[in-house]
Amino acid sequence: MSPSARTAQLRRETSESSIELSLDLDGSGESDIRTSVPFFDHLLTAFARHSLTDLTVRAEGDIEIDVHHTAEDVGIVLGQALRQALGDKSGISRFGDALVPLDEALVQAVVDISGRPYLVHSGEPAGFEFHLIGGHFTGSMVRHVFEAITFNAALTTHIRVLGGRDPHHIAEAEFKAFARAFRQAKALDPLVTGVPSTKGAL
Repeated sequence: MSPSARTAQLRRETSESSIELSLDLDGSGESDIRTSVPFFDHLLTAFARHSLTDLTVRAEGDIEIDVHHTAEDVGIVLGQALRQALGDKSGISRFGDALVPLDEALVQAVVDISGRPYLVHSGEPAGFEFHLIGGHFTGSMVRHVFEAITFNAALTTHIRVLGGRDPHHIAEAEFKAFARAFRQAKALDPLVTGVPSTKGAL
């Protein structure tokens, strides 16, 4: 896949949700996101903007039961689309590291486009997972979405919450830090020839 065509368009249909998603890794951060889960829309918009990935998402799901299925399925499709758009990963920087504040919250994210799915996620304050952010998005979904993205995109991702009190700030800082780290990792490096791995494949 040529660097000018790092795009993907995917659809996923289950009894719990319907997802349509398209992205361009070499965009400007434009987004048009409607998942029917407002705070999740906010997080995905932040990811698009700060990773410089153009992203369009349309999702419908059984949110009358819970937002879980919709958020998880969008994470799965986003991860699959990232992996598809990256192609053979020729010429990429591969690694990215970002430290992002949002008022009192501070989050570090490190991304390796490794082809080996692995997530290390730590530091969220006690009780964060039970908090309803915006009255509908449970804090536990933050880690769950990162699991879905990481495993389906085949990324090695480390996310550490170094500080924070407000759940909204913590969650948003996590997505912004992940976005900035991914932005570095996906970037095309003119000094890199072929795939940046001693194995010759990622």
